[in-house]
Amino acid sequence: MKNIRNFCIIAHIDHGKSTLADRLLEQTNTIQITEGQMLDDMDLEKERGITIKSHAIQMEYKRDGETYILNLIDTPGHVDFSYEVSRSIAACEGCLLVVDATQGVQAQTISNLYMAIEHDLEIIPVLNKCDMQNAMPEEVEDEVVEMLGCKREEIIRASARTGQGVDEILNAIVDRIPCPKGDENAPLQALIFDSVFNPFRGIIAYYKIVNGSIHKGEEVLFVNTQTKYDADEVGVLKMELSPRNTLHCGDVGYIVSGIKTATEVKVGDTITSVSNPCSEAIAGFEEVKPMVFAGVYPIETEDFEMLRASLEKLQLNDASLTFQPESSVALGFGFRCGFLGLLHMEIIQERLDREFNMNVITTVPNVSYHIFDKHGEMTEVHNPAGMPDPTEIEHIEEPYIRASIITRTDYIGNIMKLCLSKRGELVKQEYVSGNRVELHYDMPLAEIVIDFYDKLKSISKGYASFDYHGIGFRPSRLIKLDILLNGEPVDALSTLTHVDNSVTFGRKMCERLKELLPRQQFDIAIQAAIGAKIIARETVKQVRKDVTAKCYGGDISRKRKLLEKQKRGKKRMKEIGNVQVPQKAFLAVLKLDS
Repeated sequence: MKNIRNFCIIAHIDHGKSTLADRLLEQTNTIQITEGQMLDDMDLEKERGITIKSHAIQMEYKRDGETYILNLIDTPGHVDFSYEVSRSIAACEGCLLVVDATQGVQAQTISNLYMAIEHDLEIIPVLNKCDMQNAMPEEVEDEVVEMLGCKREEIIRASARTGQGVDEILNAIVDRIPCPKGDENAPLQALIFDSVFNPFRGIIAYYKIVNGSIHKGEEVLFVNTQTKYDADEVGVLKMELSPRNTLHCGDVGYIVSGIKTATEVKVGDTITSVSNPCSEAIAGFEEVKPMVFAGVYPIETEDFEMLRASLEKLQLNDASLTFQPESSVALGFGFRCGFLGLLHMEIIQERLDREFNMNVITTVPNVSYHIFDKHGEMTEVHNPAGMPDPTEIEHIEEPYIRASIITRTDYIGNIMKLCLSKRGELVKQEYVSGNRVELHYDMPLAEIVIDFYDKLKSISKGYASFDYHGIGFRPSRLIKLDILLNGEPVDALSTLTHVDNSVTFGRKMCERLKELLPRQQFDIAIQAAIGAKIIARETVKQVRKDVTAKCYGGDISRKRKLLEKQKRGKKRMKEIGNVQVPQKAFLAVLKLDS
């Protein structure tokens, strides 16, 4: 055990975590690097240049005649995948905190750092991209010293591209990160931190052994679900799965036991031995709290069960996805899914399409609200369609977040203007270093869900970094806005909005739908309504044939007769015709301000 080191790499987006992981793998002769980002194996990760999943891999490092086992867990940097980071941190004793020498400390760096400090991890600060012409190592070192309170000589200057400083990092991992603590002779206790689905072998769970050891072929118990399995195969995680007969205390490994049902493996669960069980489960991670909710519906109704199976398999691979069945008048049967943010939602939609060939419609994203009725009882509503009668409602509370934005001083004015337009309240403003400032705002989550991050990036020319955490619910003046097509409400387009924005929002939605709905043989009335009050209206004009074209001369009553006949036909058509809402219309609501 004294030669085992478990560590993860945490950083902001694009600070070079995955490239640094490649250099470490190359330096320890674990694999031959053939292309960049060897641990990012998903097509989506390669295309977008982001890490979506945390990846675990074992390296062997020889020094002074001793061999050290280094278990590395590479983590994502985007705020929407912070749950992956919290899982990785729970399985480690130390971490490399990577800071880009050209950009300095960013918002996500600080939030990941707090997570690591909470778990008492040993932190090794690394300054990456020191070979770049625009690197500012002196200033960035000042920021790191101020943030961490460490000594300047503890910071390692490196470049993942050229391999500078990699040996120093490996030595620091061995010297500074403590070995795992645990009792080799105690009953088996292993913490599951990830799982993947293999169509031939069932579910493979990844775990870290906290106490005891696990042997191939022994019967194990999953404490949370109380299910028993035989350990058909156990082993360690190299680039491929590498089987072993026994794994000991402190090891990170995998177990194959032919589990077929997705719900039987929970991330954060404890594995123990049936013959010598442990007395209590390991305190796992906190339950994931979805921030954004959206309906996901199959385009063909008969694909509902296939969509359920696809979501279950995805949930195995991404424990932060939550879903429950729901139905809509306009779209049929589907699922209400909870995501950690808009990028998370986009990635899930893309993975459903690529990995499971599931073509889905996603409704307008929204957040959950607490609705208090006249009797003082509270109900939680994730979907505007589930709102009780307005006369029954005493008040509505919506979730608020504390947003932390780090930016250059040149952009403060525009960023403050954006936050105020999103109902933000400035809490405090502090200078991080020379010309960089950190703004703290309290804002409603619903306002940042749709396009806040994109706008922030464009007004700050990509320099502002953004991070947030929930701070509970607060009372708010919200109303439900319905969209009616020919008098029929379309529940998938309903939204909850603030009283002050409702009329402008309703008007914009009607104008956008008028552009998107195809013309029919009859007029389509698009209305925005609050309760029984119509606040905006647009009409999509009917397609008409010129029925009077064949009348040359004669009495006017001939033309009138033909027009009256056409009018009766159009009226009959309107009674039986229904309006199809294209998928573009649901997505257009997201881009209303553009």
